[in-house]
Amino acid sequence: SIRASVENIEVNEEALDLMGEIGSKTSLRYAVQMLTPARIIGETSGRTKINKQDIIEVDKLFFDGKASARLLAQSEGYMK
Repeated sequence: SIRASVENIEVNEEALDLMGEIGSKTSLRYAVQMLTPARIIGETSGRTKINKQDIIEVDKLFFDGKASARLLAQSEGYMK
């Protein structure tokens, strides 16, 4: 990914494939924004390269814009 190379973030192929799948279901912006938190998770685990598990963990921690809007709309009284 261009952003990964600009930020000197190493990403393995499985992680890139998963980010592509997530990006096609949500948005490319959301998928690209996963890079920094995934890098932090990887570094915390003692690795310099992001792997698939890092992406899965980030996806569990954060919502994409559409999911966030859906959640807010379902919250009773919040959007009224």
